[in-house]
Amino acid sequence: METIYSLFKLQVNTCPDTLAVMDDHRQLTFAQLDQLIDTIASKFLNNHPKFIGIVMDHSVEMIASILAVIKVGAAYIPAEPSFPIERIRYMMKECDIDFLITQRKYAAGIDDGFRKLLIEQGQECRTDIYIDDMSEPEGLAYVLYTSGTSGEPKGVCVSNHNVCHYVHAFQNEFHPKEGDRMLQYSVCSFDIFVEEMYTTLLSGAALCIPSEKTKADIPTLMNYIESNGITELSGFPYLLLEMNKLERIPASLRLLISGGDVLRKKYVTHLLSQVLVYNTYGPSETTVCASYYRCNDGYALDDGTYPIGKPVSGVEITIQDENGKVVKDGETGEICIYGDGVSQGYIGNKPEQENFIELGKGQRMYKSGDLGYILPDGNIAFLRRKDKQVMILGKRVECDEVENLLNTCKEVEKGVVCAYTDRNQLSYLVAYIVPRDEDNFDYHELRRKLSRYLTPFMIPEFFVKMSSLPITANGKVDRKALPVVLKEWKI
Repeated sequence: METIYSLFKLQVNTCPDTLAVMDDHRQLTFAQLDQLIDTIASKFLNNHPKFIGIVMDHSVEMIASILAVIKVGAAYIPAEPSFPIERIRYMMKECDIDFLITQRKYAAGIDDGFRKLLIEQGQECRTDIYIDDMSEPEGLAYVLYTSGTSGEPKGVCVSNHNVCHYVHAFQNEFHPKEGDRMLQYSVCSFDIFVEEMYTTLLSGAALCIPSEKTKADIPTLMNYIESNGITELSGFPYLLLEMNKLERIPASLRLLISGGDVLRKKYVTHLLSQVLVYNTYGPSETTVCASYYRCNDGYALDDGTYPIGKPVSGVEITIQDENGKVVKDGETGEICIYGDGVSQGYIGNKPEQENFIELGKGQRMYKSGDLGYILPDGNIAFLRRKDKQVMILGKRVECDEVENLLNTCKEVEKGVVCAYTDRNQLSYLVAYIVPRDEDNFDYHELRRKLSRYLTPFMIPEFFVKMSSLPITANGKVDRKALPVVLKEWKI
């Protein structure tokens, strides 16, 4: 059966002299990358590791280190060097890593008893080393940490088989091939990185890694894409929104994939005539995407968001009520995902493990915690999280409903709505807005428009005008970094 490394080795044998990966310092063919994998694996600090941490700058060496871990049959735990040190320590300790692959400049900052293997930029590719492939289909490939409802991050355990399934699903829809080039834009701790890396290298295409400085500036990033002939880009909706403001995008691009958050029609109005745009959906627990929706010949819903589409190849999605019964088309329920992408669950004894339902014969279902419904044409509409309801004046309010409506207003470029509680434990809403035209922004007109659709208790008590919204390392709005508006409390 297939593993990540066996599919990679197939490309090494098929197109050894084709470009596989590049950063600002070096370029490696598939054959050279394979040599670097063996070179790094030969330096591992024990013969049969189970878990290996990786804290490195994004580079050719980082990609080779990840594949070296997989080849020896271990699982990697990725963390960005910029992550809070206590979060890195928590992840590495919970997985009880055998050792940590990092760089000298980061080693001292993660001094917590971990053995460290230093792999620096420019690591040579030796041609006299061969390491046996110890990977197995059901063996873990990585543990990816996401936020946990219990207050602690939870590590999703994803197997080689899960990743190979997703690579085939991606190939079935997007047909990556030799000559394609994927931009490596995501942080390593998010499943978009998994999509960028594996669907590319396991299809004979090339992975292109820009510097952090290049990624931080849209015009500079577009120049990088154009000069390097990038054809595929996967990112959060806010990246597409910034690209949508440009007069044109690089002509080399043939595919834009949006994931990780809702995609609004106004984010891609100018892009649809220039490039293929897809909206995608899928929790990390189901190995990247569980569904795809092609926007170019599609439609937006009444709230301005696109459907999340239909299940990818090898996946089934049902909408279920609280008793686990499949609801009728058009009725709201929880999005439940079946198939080869459903991961093995969480490392450690996490309460959220109950969302994985064992079905027998190695099959399992994941209860996403997301609400949606089936549209008349069979596509799925995403509504909101189950757990984001608040009570205001004794009535239930969905923050996402208010947020979606806010974002349909033409005065608003981006907007989010957050719920807070005052000292009486009463909930109130705050809207954070990036105006489309700051000089001519009219708060009273915006509030009037909202009042046409929302009952008074649903309209946010406070509106905060911002020049930009804070973004997490994973590319989502960092709601914890938004300024908290304290509601006056009187005795």
